[in-house]
Amino acid sequence: MMERIFGIVAVALLLTVHSVAAVAASSDQEAKMTEVLDVLRDLRAIPEESIPPALLRDAGAVAVIPNVVKVGLVIGGRYGKGVISVRKADGGWSDPLFLSVTGGSVGWQIGAQSTDVVLVFKSRKSIDSLVRGKFTLGADAAIAAGPLGRKASAATDTQLNSEIYSYSRTRGLFVGIALDGASLAIEHGDNARYYQAPEITTEQIIDSTAGKAPASATWLRDMLSKQTTN
Repeated sequence: MMERIFGIVAVALLLTVHSVAAVAASSDQEAKMTEVLDVLRDLRAIPEESIPPALLRDAGAVAVIPNVVKVGLVIGGRYGKGVISVRKADGGWSDPLFLSVTGGSVGWQIGAQSTDVVLVFKSRKSIDSLVRGKFTLGADAAIAAGPLGRKASAATDTQLNSEIYSYSRTRGLFVGIALDGASLAIEHGDNARYYQAPEITTEQIIDSTAGKAPASATWLRDMLSKQTTN
């Protein structure tokens, strides 16, 4: 009888430890999502000096990479992690895919040790390349420093010929920035921890077929919908 009780207690302890470990494993991703949502809120706060609404309305995907930090001298290589959400066929937004950005050109040198980066993809065609492996900005798709503000929308609607437009934010202000040479890569381990699904695929996340997502994923989708329908 005692052995059976001890066995039940042991199983309960193991389940408790596993549950605590799962929560701890996803805490880093939830913290990153909090940073991502903060950046998106600031987009709405300063529309006159931010990403043109027309560009966001037509976007095929949006990546937000908070706190990209300098990891080298002179050349200005940088590293950071964030998420990307993809426009679905019904016009809605996918759950977040975690990704990283590495490298970059001298154009990254904008006088700050840490910046928030936003990438606006005009279509989904670059996303297909990204999910297949590492994706180099400027080589696998044309990228340009993005225009700013509502007034820029009308002037640039017919001139936005690049596939991706890039922005950085320091001290609350967004500016266009050149990111040629930087590489993006899907962080499969972060996806597995965030969704608590070791075998989850990028396609399942994009198609929202991986089961129930964390609440922060819903907040991201809702915030992007507000940003891209106004």
